[in-house]
Amino acid sequence: MIMKNNNENKILNVPNLRFPEFTEEWKIKSIHDLATVIGGGTPDTSIKSYWDGNIQWFTPSEIGKNKYVDSSLRTITKEGLNNSSAKLLPANTILLSSRATVGECSISLNECTTNQGFQSLIAQNCNTIFLYYLIQTRKKELIRKACGSTFLEISANEVRKIQVNIPSDNEQKKIAEFLSLIDDRIATQNKIIEKLQSLIKGLIDDIITSQCARFVAFETLYSKAGEGGTPTTSNIEFYKNGNIPFIKIDDLSNKYLVTNKDYITELGLKKSSAWLIPANSIIYSNGATIGAISINKYQICTKQGILGIVPNSNIDVEYLYYFMRSSYFQKEVERVVTEGTMKTAYLKDINHIKCPIPDLDRQKEISLLLSVLSLKEDVERQLLQKYQIHKQYLLSQMFI
Repeated sequence: MIMKNNNENKILNVPNLRFPEFTEEWKIKSIHDLATVIGGGTPDTSIKSYWDGNIQWFTPSEIGKNKYVDSSLRTITKEGLNNSSAKLLPANTILLSSRATVGECSISLNECTTNQGFQSLIAQNCNTIFLYYLIQTRKKELIRKACGSTFLEISANEVRKIQVNIPSDNEQKKIAEFLSLIDDRIATQNKIIEKLQSLIKGLIDDIITSQCARFVAFETLYSKAGEGGTPTTSNIEFYKNGNIPFIKIDDLSNKYLVTNKDYITELGLKKSSAWLIPANSIIYSNGATIGAISINKYQICTKQGILGIVPNSNIDVEYLYYFMRSSYFQKEVERVVTEGTMKTAYLKDINHIKCPIPDLDRQKEISLLLSVLSLKEDVERQLLQKYQIHKQYLLSQMFI
């Protein structure tokens, strides 16, 4: 597919890269001009009749991985819908996360609702798929306009006011179709990874949980553990020229954590609840998105909602990593999750989970067996990341 580079064009309001058959300038609009912005809500979790119905109800942790979503982890009833601030959204709504994790989005294939962590977009005066890609190019702006001390949140009014540039209907369609091709490949790659994860998890469940009769409390497996913390984002001294790796949930995508994007300063570390986690520890997300896990290969600190777990000398870190990925452990964690503004599995509750732990030699044998499949998973994840980087480059060049 031939595209034209417009890097030398200093006058026209056009992107750097576009299809050669289009030459007219793009028009400046606001999100308010292009879509209806609708928030969400959560029915009272203590009233059973509000839950487990046939209405899909999404949370931010379910959004952003794939372009389309069709079913949510939890559902609500019509009674729950009518007794909350949740709104029934039509199919092809862009579900845009607006709280905690700001700026993630997916398109709903069916009617659905969301919790209060969304400002969803119903396209009215532009191509829905084009708007889906366009809003991804505004993620930094969405985050910049968000506010809050406990977690960031952007309001519906702030979303509506965002200024964007859009082309003609035909060019919108052409861009949407082109970018959909790479999203299709990303979706396929995600399925490959999910199948590998399922295979690994099945082996973990069989090997770890069915072949060990010795159970001990989780709190006996580590020498130190705790959540991190986020230095005040408005204080530039906590971040500028920082050299302490600061880990967020997005960094926990592979078995081994070997690189990261964000850093804080020594002052930022001292003025927050973040702490230095030594290399070869378990890094586990226990808030909002629960269950993301990696082994850090260098000293780090983390934001809140992510646990650092330093294993005891008689616990193989690789074994602990695989065990914490098992269905057994995940189900036990689900039992202790606290519902609130966002789901959290507190360490004080995880500590009481009974864990099947063989002797150290057997732990290492199990880890070695499972590491071959983990290596394959990491290779597939690296390929996925290459597709995602390519997509981000195209987004940066094909939009203004």
